[in-house]
Amino acid sequence: MTLCLDLSAAAHERAGLGRYAASLAQALLLLEPGLTAFVNDRRESRLRPPLSDLPTRTANLPRKGWRLRAAISYFGGPSMDHAFEGVTLFHATEHLLPKLTHARSVFTLHDTAYLLFPQYHLLQNRVYLTLMMPRFLARADRVIAVSEATRRDALQFYRLNPEKVVVIPEGVEPRFRPEPDPARLAAVRQKYALPKRFILCVGTIEPRKNLPILLDAYAALRPHYPRLGLVIAGGKGWLYQSFFERLQSLGLETQTRVTLTGYVPDDDLAALINCAEVFAFPSIFEGFGLPPLEAMACGVPVVCSNASSLPEVVGEAGLLLPPHDVRAWADALARLLTDAQLRADLRARGLARSRLFTWEAAALHTLQVYQSVSPKSQV
Repeated sequence: MTLCLDLSAAAHERAGLGRYAASLAQALLLLEPGLTAFVNDRRESRLRPPLSDLPTRTANLPRKGWRLRAAISYFGGPSMDHAFEGVTLFHATEHLLPKLTHARSVFTLHDTAYLLFPQYHLLQNRVYLTLMMPRFLARADRVIAVSEATRRDALQFYRLNPEKVVVIPEGVEPRFRPEPDPARLAAVRQKYALPKRFILCVGTIEPRKNLPILLDAYAALRPHYPRLGLVIAGGKGWLYQSFFERLQSLGLETQTRVTLTGYVPDDDLAALINCAEVFAFPSIFEGFGLPPLEAMACGVPVVCSNASSLPEVVGEAGLLLPPHDVRAWADALARLLTDAQLRADLRARGLARSRLFTWEAAALHTLQVYQSVSPKSQV
């Protein structure tokens, strides 16, 4: 088969979707060296080796133009075959499947948040996904769901044949591990002006991440832990005004209280996590939930929401809490800050659980999906 994988999200550093595409592609290269890449607009591509060295196809369209062009192909417009000449299998990794007439396709469904929580999405994204997602899923030969929760949502909302949807969890990259080099940790502390002790959350600033709850819990802790910091690592997403309003109303906007690092590049993220005393992830909804898994792989104790797919990821290796219970979050964080035995227990549990999720396993199972939909003569 001639396999083409959509790496657009990785090329444009689109947070979770980009991490998924890049990590899967690198693991697949060990199994399928003939992989080719697709990037909707190569002019702004930030792919790194070995992915930047792949043969790459492109539509030479910015993201909005590419989304529109792909949608038109489903409503009487021409197919997108010209950009994929010779491709026999295309893997759509970021919720966009162009209409191809001469290639089989696999579609990764990351989540259905736009249906379950429409108020947390921009109108244009909600309209696009509501209109196009049923068409993408119907056209795909096989759908990969990144969690059982996502698979259940897909079957409920789109009435897909259960045999068409397979669950393949995401993995942890090897660089997420306990960092033994104190100089590396010191460099990251200095670069991001990190406090000596802090709670860390990694995620884009947007409503679904539920960050105001974390601000409230942290504010409740501050009288008892005046030198404790809160670090939020992630860029601005959308509809983030309420977060900054809460930050200001609680009097937490100074750097000595809450540190907003902005987007943290992959080269720094593992070391940043290693510097944290506790990792907190109060998200209301996740299709998978990679950040708490990466924190566990670094040996940092995790406090996590018990919503959607997150219990599948964290299991019994972290403290799972209702996402809107501020008192429960404050109490759990206080326990972890004061109970050394609990921190040690969660560290050991987290390290063990994180080993169950590897990109090598994800790539192997994904390759099996490719083979199941490819013409037998091409397998």
